[in-house]
Amino acid sequence: MEHSNKVWFITGASRGFGRVWADAALKRGDKVVATARKLDSIAELKDKYGDNVLTLELDVTNTEQVKSTIAQAHAHFGRLDIVLNNAGYSLVGTIEEASAEDVKAMYDTNIFGPLAVIQAALPLLREQGYGHIMGTSSNLGHVTLPVIGYYASSKWAFEAIHESLAEEVKAFNIKVTIIEPGAYATEFGSQDSLKFAAGMDIYTDYKNQFFESLKNMERGDPNATPDALFKVVDSENPPLRFNLGANNLAWTEGAYNQRLASWREWQDVAVSAQGQPK
Repeated sequence: MEHSNKVWFITGASRGFGRVWADAALKRGDKVVATARKLDSIAELKDKYGDNVLTLELDVTNTEQVKSTIAQAHAHFGRLDIVLNNAGYSLVGTIEEASAEDVKAMYDTNIFGPLAVIQAALPLLREQGYGHIMGTSSNLGHVTLPVIGYYASSKWAFEAIHESLAEEVKAFNIKVTIIEPGAYATEFGSQDSLKFAAGMDIYTDYKNQFFESLKNMERGDPNATPDALFKVVDSENPPLRFNLGANNLAWTEGAYNQRLASWREWQDVAVSAQGQPK
């Protein structure tokens, strides 16, 4: 059973895409459970939209809080049509610079947080007989950049988890979509959305050049994205992967063409390693 007026559960709703999408969903008449680590950061939504929004404090790295928040959200509106994992941040540092603790902390938010939300929501979605699990990944779920390689690695993991999930929950009438934004002018580049590994002098010039190159990158307008997102959530057959923005496809195609060319170049060597059939 699908609903024209949808009930959303959104993590990371205080800023960036989470805030834009929560606001847009409420404007079109949907209901939203908006969550953020600090309740005062989303209080304005409550003032603006009244009973159509439920604002809840949620740290996605706190699994017990995730469970209770999902249960409260479902009980409040009686259903959840869309569960959207949007909370996340980027770790800035070369592979050598970042500590294991830095990487684990980012994975707690970018991977284990969304997993906790999905695992808490699935029994409820199964019981109601439908649902749409969505997650904000990145074009960096397919390609990488230096200096933010650990962030990209979290998105590669995010992609694989959701691809497996999509097959596993298909029989329960639960859909899965990975949202893959390119570069956008959101607060994702703010200090709240970036954490910096301790630097090593040997990489200083390299990183400065990298950051300088990013300044020239074309960035999309996040406020132009809601209508595209609504087309996905309102579709009877939403895509597993959804590129957000104009520049992703060319970049991803280029990366995959390079991989295919390399695999083909080394195919004879690969075949030679097969041995005799057993």
